[in-house]
Amino acid sequence: MENGRNGRSSRSGRSGAPTGTDPATEAFVEHRNLLFTVAYEMLGSAADAEDVLQETWLRWAGVDLAEVREPRAYLVRITTRQALGRLRTLGRRRESYVGSWLPEPLLTAPDVAEDVELADSVSMAMLLVLETLAPTERAVFVLREVFDLEYGEIAEAVGKSPAAVRQIAHRARAHVAARRPRGAVSPAETRDALDAFRRATETGDLQGLLDILAPDVVLLGDGGGIKQAVLRPIVGADKVARLLAAGFGRLAADRALQPAQVNGWPALVLRLDGELDTVLALRFEDGLVTGLYAVRNPEKLSRMGHETELCR
Repeated sequence: MENGRNGRSSRSGRSGAPTGTDPATEAFVEHRNLLFTVAYEMLGSAADAEDVLQETWLRWAGVDLAEVREPRAYLVRITTRQALGRLRTLGRRRESYVGSWLPEPLLTAPDVAEDVELADSVSMAMLLVLETLAPTERAVFVLREVFDLEYGEIAEAVGKSPAAVRQIAHRARAHVAARRPRGAVSPAETRDALDAFRRATETGDLQGLLDILAPDVVLLGDGGGIKQAVLRPIVGADKVARLLAAGFGRLAADRALQPAQVNGWPALVLRLDGELDTVLALRFEDGLVTGLYAVRNPEKLSRMGHETELCR
């Protein structure tokens, strides 16, 4: 399985590109997972990322390959431009979204978690930080900090000069650094904290929840106006613990919270009558839960049925 900057070959045709062996198709399929990851990190939505890939393919299929020196860079440039256009449209839509908007959760393979930088960049917490950037700042940050593109390549993708891109990158980096999680947590600490949180939640153990929740923990819920969810952030260990104990406490055996790998990090999923009801992603700092992201909007849960391949 190829990994690294050139990405991995796709094992399916979900990108919308026709199967075949012509050079254009081969290049697109080779970089498909990379392009999806770029689009997803910019948009926070797998459905919109797939639409961007469709648009990228349509434009790529009309390119004279004899004029293309580096297919990967060219494809990333097309994808970035399409994602930027969609990001500006989505910003207007999200202003009228019912309740809190959360990124679309992805069921990810273990190798995503093994790439610490990639896992951090697609975590729910980081995607929400990226939401606070302007579209061009987000594109520049993702392409530079996550995918390590040169300033000249990024400049071509976002339609700015290399000097302007350097300034944007510096501004975006400072913005993200001020908001990203600070306390590093090892995988073992994360698993232990998740297990403790899960036991306390399932049993309605209020003190157990207070012990694992940070004093300033924040709970966000996304029902999209379709499923019931908290409409505003719930802040503080006492409020969050009481809400969780009342909502999840003493779950029946067939309705227990189950562990899953979501966006490169350990998370919990709740199924009711065999149907996925809630994805609960967690943010940990210094061994405590500082953020809880409960996605219940059924339109955002379709990617939890199969693993999504992400790569840099």
